[in-house]
Amino acid sequence: MKNYRLTNCFCLFVLLVLGAQTTSFAQSAANNIDEVIWVVGDEAILRSDVEKARAQMTRKHGNPYCIIPENLALQKLFLHQAALDSIEVSDDQVNRYVDMYLNEWVQTAGSREKLEEYRGMTFAQIKEETFEMVRDNELMKQVQRELTKGIKVTPAEVRYFFRDLPEDSLPIIPTQVEVEILTEHPRVSQEEIDRVKSLLREYTERILSGETSFSTLAILYSEDPGSARQGGEMDYAAKMELDPAFANVAWSLTDPTKISKIVESQYGYHIIQLIDRKGDKLKLRHILKKPRVEQADIDAVLARLDSIVMDIRDGKFTFEEAATVLSDDKDSRNNKGLLTNIVYDENTGERIRTSRFKMSELPSEIARVVEGLDVGEISTPFTMIDKSGKTQCCVIKLRSRTKTHTASMAEDFQVLQHIVEERRRSEFLDQWIRQKQQSTYVRINPEWSNCEFQYPGWVKE
Repeated sequence: MKNYRLTNCFCLFVLLVLGAQTTSFAQSAANNIDEVIWVVGDEAILRSDVEKARAQMTRKHGNPYCIIPENLALQKLFLHQAALDSIEVSDDQVNRYVDMYLNEWVQTAGSREKLEEYRGMTFAQIKEETFEMVRDNELMKQVQRELTKGIKVTPAEVRYFFRDLPEDSLPIIPTQVEVEILTEHPRVSQEEIDRVKSLLREYTERILSGETSFSTLAILYSEDPGSARQGGEMDYAAKMELDPAFANVAWSLTDPTKISKIVESQYGYHIIQLIDRKGDKLKLRHILKKPRVEQADIDAVLARLDSIVMDIRDGKFTFEEAATVLSDDKDSRNNKGLLTNIVYDENTGERIRTSRFKMSELPSEIARVVEGLDVGEISTPFTMIDKSGKTQCCVIKLRSRTKTHTASMAEDFQVLQHIVEERRRSEFLDQWIRQKQQSTYVRINPEWSNCEFQYPGWVKE
């Protein structure tokens, strides 16, 4: 599967974790201006492209001056095929990944300013470069899906493939669990809501009077950690990407000097200011304040959940009936309390809904409780933070647990089928690359050709 993983998962981010070695290439790079080192079809690979990726490596893994150009050449092959087949990816799809990467990098660096200093670029330049890399990566994955979409294997092929494998070559399936949940959010007092709204009205008055700026107040007081450090600024977003209540108010704004009315979203209470409008996207800044929940209210909900658990154990009703009627969690409530896991399949691009979770895929608070439960057992009530950042009280029931085990045809057929299909895709893509090499013009500068390439066909006899 090695070849498949290189091509299917390749993008320039891979180069960030490749190894670094001092070679004659590096020595000569210091003494030469930028130059074309490879040509693939009508696309050039520059020395600066390689050096840019080389500069961001963090650990050793082969000779970068061989690995990087070959990865770039593979990219050219797939992007050329995307152009031939008129394959495109949407900007919204790309931007979701870009925002994810940028948020991770900012958190790792500590701030935007530290990230800019480390990269030697402005944040806007980093975002633009990242957009191009993500777009190319998504195009490559889409091409690979199109090339391999017809590959399916029959149950007989799966059985034949694994029939003669020694047991120590079979995959290990990690522990998986199914969990049911019943949740309730503690009540927030009207006095606390009034306090939060009063603060936001005060901020609005201070901004409109010219006493201080929106950005300063956001840095000092906003409870949205993702935007507070940037003065409340959010990246350009389409209406559908935001909380509906928040978006409705934001899209009513037309004057950047004005401040919105107070709006309640699933995250808390906000005031919003328009910065810019670009097509169907807005750039906004906001201040978020979250009402505090009193411990007495949390304790009251925990006691109520404890009483519900006692009634379930006494046989008055089932956990599933209680979750369906009483739970605050809309997704699981409609499924009789059963949590569902969304798994992304890289090969097909599909999102698969399943009730099974690896322990690492569960929220950490739930995973800790699950560890101590037997199948069919209901937990004592506990608190956790939900995805909107609010405190919620929960009880869970462990519906099933499949312990770590060696895969078997009887219990894990779908997993084994996926492995065989991935192998078939790997073999197909490997052959496709080798054929594409033969029909594509490739020229490599002599000093860059003395490598043991994964695909030797780059060097023409």
